[in-house]
Amino acid sequence: MLLFYINNERYALPSQQVLEVIPLVSFTKLPHTPEYMVGVFNYRDSIVPVMDLSQFIAGKPCCEHLSTRIILVKCVHNQPSSGLEQQEQYILGLMAERVVETLHVSEAGLVDVNLQIGKVPYVGKMILDEQGIIQYLPIDYLLSEAEKLDFLPAG
Repeated sequence: MLLFYINNERYALPSQQVLEVIPLVSFTKLPHTPEYMVGVFNYRDSIVPVMDLSQFIAGKPCCEHLSTRIILVKCVHNQPSSGLEQQEQYILGLMAERVVETLHVSEAGLVDVNLQIGKVPYVGKMILDEQGIIQYLPIDYLLSEAEKLDFLPAG
């Protein structure tokens, strides 16, 4: 798991989908997008959209600390095409604060707390360690948010 912070709370992303963690870059802001979509940037000749996880979850933009990073995750989008379903791969950037540590946790180490909080479907699995609770944030949920905005490459 890749750990990061929102306010003083710890969150974890599954590291299997993480391609790279890079420093902050300049973004091109796109009009009519939600505040948590900070814009796009050029990554190895691909245009990559970036979500601000702090803005998305806590309603407050990430602070620009030295440890604020962009987490590049690989995504697969199923695209129906003339009766056959094709998988399209793309990259999504996730901006987060204090991206400085990892933690080895198996699926069995995720504790399902069975919470159902209407508009916050990512709440539900957590990790316990000697420092307290870490909220698990499934990348699939973030992808579904990007899909709602049509923030995926045109197919």
